[in-house]
Amino acid sequence: MLSNYRPLNLLGFLGCVAGELFVIVYLQQMRGYEPCPMCIFQRIALAGVGLAFLLAAIHGPKGRGRWVYSGLTVLAAAIGAFIAGRHVWLQSLPPDQVPACGPTLDYLLSFMPVTEVVMTILKGDGNCAKIDAQWLGLTLPAWSLIGFIGFGLLALLIPAAASKERRDA
Repeated sequence: MLSNYRPLNLLGFLGCVAGELFVIVYLQQMRGYEPCPMCIFQRIALAGVGLAFLLAAIHGPKGRGRWVYSGLTVLAAAIGAFIAGRHVWLQSLPPDQVPACGPTLDYLLSFMPVTEVVMTILKGDGNCAKIDAQWLGLTLPAWSLIGFIGFGLLALLIPAAASKERRDA
């Protein structure tokens, strides 16, 4: 029986590509939404998830190697979920509790070390609390959070399904 491991990882990768294309081409280019720093970090995390899925699909390891790729994918998805969750929290704050707007990402990178920039951005600011769009009552970061959770679960299910397939053969 043909293994479903590679096609499922490829499906995860294609899902990440679709997500990146949606935010870059449709939301940013066509609709004119400018990403806040937390949005950019979520894009980076999504690229990490996609890269892990792609590497797993290309390599197609056996046994424990599948769980290593799964762990890497889950780690990237967990980082993205943390950032998206923090973003959702910022957007749920009452207006008087929202942090003041800060400088742009480019400005921060020109004056601070990368580790300080990351910590500053993860604190969030007023730019990140702004709600640009919603769909079905959920903000874009909420949908991002759901997506990261879904990709993390998929990454855990793929090696489990492949192990079951091997036992059933």
